[in-house]
Amino acid sequence: MSTLQGRTPWQVTRSVWFAMFMREAVSRTMADRMGWFWMIAEPVAIIAIMTFIRSFVSGGHQFITGAEFIPWMIVGMMGFFLVREGMTRSQGAVNANKALFAYRQVQPVDPVLIRVYLEGLLRTFIFLLFVLGGLLLGLELFPDNAIKALFGWISLWALGLGLGLVVSVTGTLIPETTKIINMVSLPLLIISGVILPLNVLPHYLLEYLMLNPIVHGLEFIRAGFFHNYRVVHGTSETYLWLWVLALNALGLLLHIRYKERLKAQ
Repeated sequence: MSTLQGRTPWQVTRSVWFAMFMREAVSRTMADRMGWFWMIAEPVAIIAIMTFIRSFVSGGHQFITGAEFIPWMIVGMMGFFLVREGMTRSQGAVNANKALFAYRQVQPVDPVLIRVYLEGLLRTFIFLLFVLGGLLLGLELFPDNAIKALFGWISLWALGLGLGLVVSVTGTLIPETTKIINMVSLPLLIISGVILPLNVLPHYLLEYLMLNPIVHGLEFIRAGFFHNYRVVHGTSETYLWLWVLALNALGLLLHIRYKERLKAQ
């Protein structure tokens, strides 16, 4: 029996994932010379603009209970980008790796899993750079409860995976949905409480915004970073993980149901 025939399915899958990971990593970090720059410059630019606007409007006083405004926004923005990149970069994962489906060991779900995993690693590294830079600048950006902050980060990562699994199928079978998903990215940035605290909004509006699971994830990770931070009323870890499990289950079921159509698309 040959070595290939003697390998277990898990060993084959692991080899496929490793090869695809190396391929995606090189493409993501080396294909575009400005790739690393934009991954860091985008949040820096948004933070600088929002800090200027908030300082101009409020006269330099930031109304965030239990946390400084800039660290509060950095944590929220990094968490949001983790979810957003997991969702948006999964849309083209199937089509970008279509040639690999000639190998029966490669399934359409594999490039989606690899892309979300890679994006999570890159965003984690960038977040650590922001934390280190913030500490050097004297910002209170070290988590007061590291375990809670880490669990919140993993929860958002898993939420991005679930969204990525779903949109990778819908975006491949119905290309028009990619435009809709790209359009909602900016509104999501606002209604998720990334740059403006939701606590200041009236209750009748807040109860609708709290249907967004990203809000719960961002509030949870902020609670891990800032011990005295008062989270938005209604924040629930259970609600967040119900969304995580439901989206991941739905995404995997869609990949199983439409596996052949995704390969032939």
